[in-house]
Amino acid sequence: MPRALTFQRTIVPAAERKRYLARLRERKAYYERANCSFWIFEEAELPGAFIEFTEAQDRASLTAAHANAPDPLVDPARIYVEVELKK
Repeated sequence: MPRALTFQRTIVPAAERKRYLARLRERKAYYERANCSFWIFEEAELPGAFIEFTEAQDRASLTAAHANAPDPLVDPARIYVEVELKK
């Protein structure tokens, strides 16, 4: 089965940054316990513009992890699956 990925873009005001990063640490720990990978990136030229990526080995695992997440995504149904490029 192909790997599955979701992403979410968030703009965080400077005054909320510390609290947001604390929530991200909790979110990362949750997804790791759910056997998912979780990454966060911040736009280099726009501080406070973040993209969160969550990946699982398959769509069902990712769907289950999102369904039980303490801090749900805005649109957890939008899942991208890996496309295998054959030579």
